[in-house]
Amino acid sequence: MPVFSYVLPAGALALALPRIKRRIELSRAKHRSLAGHSLMAKRLARWMPGYAFDEARFFNCDSAPNAVVQRRRVGFEMLEAGFAQRYASSLALTAQAREGLADLQFTSAYRVPFQFSPIASQRLRVGAFVQSAEGKTVTDLDGNQLIDLTGSYGVNVFGVDFYKACMAEGAAMAEPLGPVLGAYHPCVAEVVTRLKTISGHDQVSFHMSGTEAVMQAVRLARYHTRRKHLVRFCGAYHGWWEDVQPGPGNPMPPRETYTLKDMDEKSLQVLRTRRDIACVLVNPLQALHPNRNAPGDSTLVDGSRTAAYDRTAYTAWLKQLREVCTERGIVLIFDEVFLGFRLAPGGAQEYFGVRADMVTYGKTLAGGYPAGVVCGKRELMQRYRPERPADVCFARGTFNAHPYVMGGMLAFLKRLESSAILALYEDQDAKWAARAQRFNDTMQAQGLPVRAANLQSIWTLMYTTPGRYHWMYQYYLRWHGIALSWVGTGRLIFGLHFTDADFDEVLRRFVAAGKDMHAHGWWWQGAQTHQSIRKSVFREMLAVRFGRQQKKA
Repeated sequence: MPVFSYVLPAGALALALPRIKRRIELSRAKHRSLAGHSLMAKRLARWMPGYAFDEARFFNCDSAPNAVVQRRRVGFEMLEAGFAQRYASSLALTAQAREGLADLQFTSAYRVPFQFSPIASQRLRVGAFVQSAEGKTVTDLDGNQLIDLTGSYGVNVFGVDFYKACMAEGAAMAEPLGPVLGAYHPCVAEVVTRLKTISGHDQVSFHMSGTEAVMQAVRLARYHTRRKHLVRFCGAYHGWWEDVQPGPGNPMPPRETYTLKDMDEKSLQVLRTRRDIACVLVNPLQALHPNRNAPGDSTLVDGSRTAAYDRTAYTAWLKQLREVCTERGIVLIFDEVFLGFRLAPGGAQEYFGVRADMVTYGKTLAGGYPAGVVCGKRELMQRYRPERPADVCFARGTFNAHPYVMGGMLAFLKRLESSAILALYEDQDAKWAARAQRFNDTMQAQGLPVRAANLQSIWTLMYTTPGRYHWMYQYYLRWHGIALSWVGTGRLIFGLHFTDADFDEVLRRFVAAGKDMHAHGWWWQGAQTHQSIRKSVFREMLAVRFGRQQKKA
């Protein structure tokens, strides 16, 4: 046999080996869960059948004793009747709006695990409307005051009164110009100067949402590096657009996104060896729950939610990322849309002591108005190449730099320098760690299976016992006057303006709600374990999938 017949396959193999090695490294850097494997997650989402419990299974899907089941029914009916009476006007308008408001239909359906959703959403209805807010409370259409732990999804860092003042000042500033777009209000120049100082970067661009700001940062990174792939970390949220949300929540399959493990050497190895990565996206909120999706009560299948924050470890991780990205010419982007201006006046860059190449802001920055901002190095922010006039990275928006938004932003940035606001940042880590410890000690002393993990004023509740009904706690909390977002106990957002007395009242209500939850049997455990519950849920899915159980909705 001729010699060349052996040489060619060997040569082809030698050429393929580096690619095979890189592919193996990439696979090892992905998180083992479905959150790290987008294609598998999408396939599972298509396979997983929808089904709903009938009333008997709703109250007893864990084979609890009949006495416990009856206590659950009593508690549920008490809340059902109480909600209908106490929140009548708010619920009526919510029901009316829900018919035409797709967002409300979505949040209502995904407030609890889907098996329980039809009965829970029909009988334990939650009002979506409030008529006023002040201090730490919101007031619904029926006059009920609730302590607000929604945080307006991250906007409300300093308290609603602070933002009302910013919005009023911004409106007064912009009123002479009104909705004149294209030309800039004079306040924009000062806003740019202040943002350059805060971010430590050369240039700024304005957008109308955090999602839009992240989109532009990624576009610019691809434009200037001439590479197309981006790296995000497992569980991190960067808005709802295609490339940065590659899991089941996006109808498009992942094409140019690598979802890697947070805080893992294998991920750093991928960054060191690949030549196709334009940028790395980091959402510092992941420091609270690395490699896990944003928590919500709808995912409380067995109660095994976990969270923990280690500032030292996460800081070391960010510094490693910074070094590798610098070595490889990869653009490091901090997505501070959620956490910006909460951890420190200079945001996560200041708090962790790491400077990104680009940073995005939103939410709180505009003082209550909608906004997104990108700050970056001069060479990365440029949207054109003078030597190739047709080669541009176009990004504009009709409402970018809207006069009222810019006015509110300037008012916010000025107040950020005040002594009263700066005082709120003092010893934040210690202050909120002490409050979380007090919360956990109290819950333990009361015999309640609830614990909190926190990244300063951002909290997540966890449960010390397995169970399928932990999601009910959100309804008892609402009954005791705590306003939560639709993700429920997965994310509690305190304002920095909460005093010790305010926190005492919050804790009192959490204990009262927990005692009701316990008295009504929802935390009965029996012999169940996290593993046995997961197996039970899997068996339910198989039964529905293969026609052995009737779907009910």
